[in-house]
Amino acid sequence: MTDPAAAWPDGPVRLDNVLVPSGGTASGPTPLGDADGFERGSLAIRDGLFAEPRGDETVLDLGGAVLLPAFVDCHTHLDKGHIWPRCPNPDGTFVGALEAVRADRTAHWAQADVAGRMGFSLEAAYAHGTTAIRTHLDSGDHRMETSWAAFAEARDAWAGRITLQAAALTTLEDVHSDAFERIADLVAAHGGVLGAVTYPLPEMAARLDRFFQLAAERGLDADFHADESLNPESNTLLEIAEARRRNRFEGRVLCGHCCSLSILPEDEADRTMDTVAEAGLDIVSLPLCNMYLQDRHAGRTPRFRGVTLVHELKARGVNVSFASDNTRDPFYAYGDLDMAEVMREASRIAHLDHPVADWPASFAANPARALGLEGGTLAPGAPADAVLFPGARGWTELNARPHTDRVVIRDGRPIGAAPPSYARLDAALTADTETP
Repeated sequence: MTDPAAAWPDGPVRLDNVLVPSGGTASGPTPLGDADGFERGSLAIRDGLFAEPRGDETVLDLGGAVLLPAFVDCHTHLDKGHIWPRCPNPDGTFVGALEAVRADRTAHWAQADVAGRMGFSLEAAYAHGTTAIRTHLDSGDHRMETSWAAFAEARDAWAGRITLQAAALTTLEDVHSDAFERIADLVAAHGGVLGAVTYPLPEMAARLDRFFQLAAERGLDADFHADESLNPESNTLLEIAEARRRNRFEGRVLCGHCCSLSILPEDEADRTMDTVAEAGLDIVSLPLCNMYLQDRHAGRTPRFRGVTLVHELKARGVNVSFASDNTRDPFYAYGDLDMAEVMREASRIAHLDHPVADWPASFAANPARALGLEGGTLAPGAPADAVLFPGARGWTELNARPHTDRVVIRDGRPIGAAPPSYARLDAALTADTETP
């Protein structure tokens, strides 16, 4: 096949002989379905938007290549990204990650440091085909001002390329304090999302009530790191769902991780998922980071995956997404904010196949909905933001390789961007930095 980016014409274009997820928008005289849940047809792009073909477009025959909507990454940690070279996790455990990040944050997180690493991460995400990102920002002490200022700088710099949201990462231990109110005020001032890590605490119902009260008073959505462990005594996901209903909280509520749900007794897991569905929570699974951290013990092969019950949640009508989570920091030593990698690995880890059905939506349309954004589709009238995989003619070929030949399309045109070289981080990661 001729390089589609090199052959891309000016003016309206018709992408012919393209493979899109079934139920998408491919049209043509005889769309051909396949067993994996894709269909072959045509898509037009006109004035930066997807459109129905009408016959006056320049035709590009794509030979059955897969076309997906641009990705939406709804759970990341841009403030921590890429600190691994100067601050590795000593043993790969969750506790080791907490301690390593705390030390690095104290020593290095001046605004220039955080902003530089954020920018590097966003360049990579943009080149890989991501159009929107939510990042969590550590917000438990006076240094939170630094991270939020760096985020505001990045959001302005990347406007029009990547839509950025931020959620405060806190705990509920001090939710009744003035300090937590100041966090909520800071989040509101930045147009952010109020977030928290939840694990078993005394008087959890009262803590969650106060959290939702603070969010509601400021018109904020909520985002939780829920039950990020394999502790069968941890089921704060159920408590979040009950608190959302009890408080009649009208904002969106996204819950990430939910690892312990996978090892609860079946009746308790069923009751929890039923309540999550009734409460209208969105769920995001982070399989790469969770498999890296969960059930890690020196000299012992892990027994549990730490991946939440995505099939059972989806079957109940819950909006389920997948996301990158951490990248090259003590919580996860790998990753590049490449949602195609997340999709490839999640498909294997969580068995998103046989049939593939509508699982591709969990990397675009579903997270967009969870973030309150439009997009993530190939529908006529939607922005022509997509990722074309010239070397993939179906699900198995798509997930068999990294596809560095992908063509990222934004506003109807290939962007021609490449991920930045890691060498660019060397100076920033080794520089002497004054304590913030």
